[in-house]
Amino acid sequence: MAIRSYRLLFFSATFIIFGVMGQAVARGWLARELTGSNAGLGGVMLAFGAAMLIATPFGGVAADRYPKRLIMLGGVMAITISSFAIGVAVITDNVQYWMLLVASAVQAAAFAFYLPARISLISESVPSHLLQDAVVLAQMSAEAARVFAPALAGLMISVTWFGSGGVFLTAGVLGLVASFINLQLPAMAPRPRPQQSPLVELSDAVAYLRSNRPIGAIAVVTIGVVMVGFPYLTFLPTLADERYNVGAGGYGVMSACAGFGALIAGAIDSSRTRRARSEIVIVASAAALAASLIVLGFARSYIAGLFALFAVGASGLMFQTTTQSLMLRLSPIEYHGRLQSMVILGFSGFGLAALPLGLLADAISLGATFALMGSVISLVTLWYYLVQRRHHQTGERVEFG
Repeated sequence: MAIRSYRLLFFSATFIIFGVMGQAVARGWLARELTGSNAGLGGVMLAFGAAMLIATPFGGVAADRYPKRLIMLGGVMAITISSFAIGVAVITDNVQYWMLLVASAVQAAAFAFYLPARISLISESVPSHLLQDAVVLAQMSAEAARVFAPALAGLMISVTWFGSGGVFLTAGVLGLVASFINLQLPAMAPRPRPQQSPLVELSDAVAYLRSNRPIGAIAVVTIGVVMVGFPYLTFLPTLADERYNVGAGGYGVMSACAGFGALIAGAIDSSRTRRARSEIVIVASAAALAASLIVLGFARSYIAGLFALFAVGASGLMFQTTTQSLMLRLSPIEYHGRLQSMVILGFSGFGLAALPLGLLADAISLGATFALMGSVISLVTLWYYLVQRRHHQTGERVEFG
């Protein structure tokens, strides 16, 4: 935090993520009210995933080509404008379901450009020996927002005079603050702009992953785990409303509990996991995430559900920070934006998977759907373990530093 550029990145991201997490709760609750189905919740995430799928590769190319400060500012402003627009529609009683779809798509596209630029800028702002700490601390700020923003948003929604419209307007104000902080970021030294087209640059990044099997395996397992496991967030309103009957406030507490688990895991991450081989941490955290999702699927009491969500948040944080920082350490800086964008494709995948998972939950049960999600994550994790075992047998190692 003594490094000014990192400090500005930290605080600007904290403000924008706090607002985004808060309005995610409000958007999910609105979707539930407007449609009354899991498919309606999944549709909002489908719009998010489709937009992110299209925009993310180009966001990675932009992060490797253009000033990252400018890219981040554009993404934050898009999020801010969409937040204000939905807030006004809600308080004037003109909100419709399609508006949630549009806002979800706009924010997904904005994040598709914002996230690769932010993550790769971290690697340019701190010395290499501090990189894992920097990544963990940045992720902890996001998880701290997940602790407080959902709970606060849930309470705000339950207050009649404030409601979900007030949550969106508050998120817009936080976006303006984040934009101001982004303007204070120093301009990094420019790099020569490639003469290749964006599609050629994307192909170059794919070829790099294929030729570098350890990094390629990390990218694949990250996309698979995030795409299949993280849609659990989409269905928390249904758990809160139908299974636990705790309303919007209880929904906010559920989201916050997952964030609190991640925050605790981040606090002990650096000192514990750095002494272990990184691939062991990846396998262990992914397996723990799978088991926690299965437990959540069959947890019938609210308290048991909160404990399961705590474990989901903790294991998810360990998995994300380990894979992100490992890819940054092992890859050349000129690939950071594009490689991070490919990992972020997992988030677009989880948006795309949310709708079919929602339809499946409506057809069978939400508990069985969570169990299926955990089982698929287990299979993906087993594949990664076998790949890494083969790499060790041939003398290749995947370690920090």
